[in-house]
Amino acid sequence: MTRPADVAPGAEQGRDAPSPGIRGLPAPAVAVIDGDGTVLAWADGARQLLGHRAEDVVGRPAARLLASRREGTEGGSCLLPPRAHDRAWTERTGEHENRPRAVVDVRHRDGRVLRLQLEVGALTGADGERCWLLAATDMPDGDARQKAGEAAVRALLDRSPFSVAVWDARLRCVWLNQASRRTVGLPPGGRPGLLMREALRGFDVAAVDPVMRGVLASGEPVTGHEARWVSPGGGREVVFSSTLIRLERADGTPLGLCTVSMDITQKWTRERMALMSRAARRVGTTLDVMTTAQELTDLAVPTLADYATVDLAESVPLGGEPLERMQPGDSGIPVFRRAGLASIHKGAPESAFARGEPVFVPPESPFLSVLHHRESHMEPVMDTGSGSWLAGDSRRARIIRETGMHSVMMVPLMARGTILGIAVFVRTENVAPYSRDDLLLAEELAVHASLSLDNARRYTRERAAALALQRSLLPGALSGGNAVELGWRYLPSDRHEGVGGDWLDAIHLPGGRIALVVGDVIGHGINAAATMGRLRTAVLTLAALDLPPAELLVHLDEVATQLTGEAARSGDPAPPIVGATCIYAVYDPVTRVCSFARAGHPPPLLVSPDGQVTTPDTPAGTLIGVGLGSFESVDVELPEGSLIVLFTDGLIETRNTDIDAGFDRLATALRRAPSELDDLCSQVITEMATTSKPEDDIALLVARTRVASPCLHAP
Repeated sequence: MTRPADVAPGAEQGRDAPSPGIRGLPAPAVAVIDGDGTVLAWADGARQLLGHRAEDVVGRPAARLLASRREGTEGGSCLLPPRAHDRAWTERTGEHENRPRAVVDVRHRDGRVLRLQLEVGALTGADGERCWLLAATDMPDGDARQKAGEAAVRALLDRSPFSVAVWDARLRCVWLNQASRRTVGLPPGGRPGLLMREALRGFDVAAVDPVMRGVLASGEPVTGHEARWVSPGGGREVVFSSTLIRLERADGTPLGLCTVSMDITQKWTRERMALMSRAARRVGTTLDVMTTAQELTDLAVPTLADYATVDLAESVPLGGEPLERMQPGDSGIPVFRRAGLASIHKGAPESAFARGEPVFVPPESPFLSVLHHRESHMEPVMDTGSGSWLAGDSRRARIIRETGMHSVMMVPLMARGTILGIAVFVRTENVAPYSRDDLLLAEELAVHASLSLDNARRYTRERAAALALQRSLLPGALSGGNAVELGWRYLPSDRHEGVGGDWLDAIHLPGGRIALVVGDVIGHGINAAATMGRLRTAVLTLAALDLPPAELLVHLDEVATQLTGEAARSGDPAPPIVGATCIYAVYDPVTRVCSFARAGHPPPLLVSPDGQVTTPDTPAGTLIGVGLGSFESVDVELPEGSLIVLFTDGLIETRNTDIDAGFDRLATALRRAPSELDDLCSQVITEMATTSKPEDDIALLVARTRVASPCLHAP
């Protein structure tokens, strides 16, 4: 590991700074010396100012850099404070408001002599020994001899756009540049000498403290740590991106920290707005609960979390055994099902449960607290001690330790007064603990995702109810008797509006005849399914009167018109279903004649025994329920073994193809008809359904004609 004493704040030696906002700006010119005047740390800003590399300076006497020694305005030597003067230096840096300053002539690596003003601060290392921080600041007024070095002087700390602070090993602030002083409201000339909570007034100390202590303990620098500062009156907010490096002796003993921060408020705001914009586009793209949950976790990783999950409560049914019927497990009780899961690590080793599986949690865990109290829970630093809630969940505790989870947020997912579940955001590789700003952002994402999840939940619930109603209203089995051999298929749509009102039927009539019916109610959802059930019942009733096809459709139109009027007069908030299409055909196996009549429905297709596909000329008629009642029957004589093919428009029409092209494709599929009608129906659906999820309901009814002797049906 490269020691922080040998690197510039925000950059490893020989590499660009990780933060784009810092690249190209002057680095802090600071150094640390011990009581004997030996250089212990040499920041990259000092190298930029004086040309000397850290490896040429650290561990050697600072006096070698002096062109001459000058006494400061406060008195006392700056670069070589003798041990005999330690008490005086301690008094100056510990009890007085003014920091000691001195003007010194320092030799540049190229031989030039630069006159610098230094500020001196005391550092107490981890071993308790006193060291000294030297920070180059502005040149004293009136000294014009150094015109050639003026450009370099502009890189000094007090003219830096950064907020720079130095902390000792006890995390007491020992030095602040002017930008930092302005931020926390300190006078320009006073010595800080502040504890962390005083020096970081306005910051979320709970989020900053563990990062600083982590760098001090490990020596690993941290870059890009974001923290928000709020003015005392709350009228101004600033977001800083900070680099933290440890100052240490040559033997690695920690002396303290140097923090370099810059204002990224505008950039931070843009990034948050961009994330919310992406959420609006990427979360809730479908009305599928599992997909929506996964979209949220995919969005959160890695921008907000290294690992994220969405666990849904029983209010959002995902199938499987109800959670309340399941027995408790080693990890607690089953409360959720995992619907979304994402991680920066392949295979998501942080997750103890796969998508779709029940999630067990301890009874005293924050998961249940969030669920019951409907309030977010955040642990900037996760408590994994023996007294934490993890004590009762050894499996989860082991995974947390092995994967390095250290900061967590749990946010409730709520919509329209219903708790849907929780979203969990965890950091592993990102060393920065979560802050209040992160929690606010997570809650905003949760609000958006909750609305999408609730829409998907409602759609799933209504679709399930409509499908159940539809299944109960459709025939369970169809029989053609001696008149025809039957094959059929019904595919519900996957549209957001829900299932439609398609139906089909085969009704036995006197004299061995059979009526074939296919209809389609306009609209989707439960209302369409209910209307379909009423119309199917009406057709069954009218068919018992043995009416000709055209006359039956006239009476069906009257029934539908009456149902629409009753729904309008009842004040039902649900809009009444207006309009349906229908084709009604009666086949007589004795005469081999089939009579067709249709009401706004696609015409039938006829396939001769030799594979010729034709469309009989049948008037279209008007829609059922309009009240016009204009229909006409057409009789067609069919050879034995002919196919009568009835269907709804969902089979031949999509958003990307017109109905004529659909007819041509269907005719092509029917010309290669297999002998088994069940196989034929499967083949037609496969070739006609261009997607795995049909845009509209599909009803297909195929009948192969038979011929019967007149004596078999004599009265």
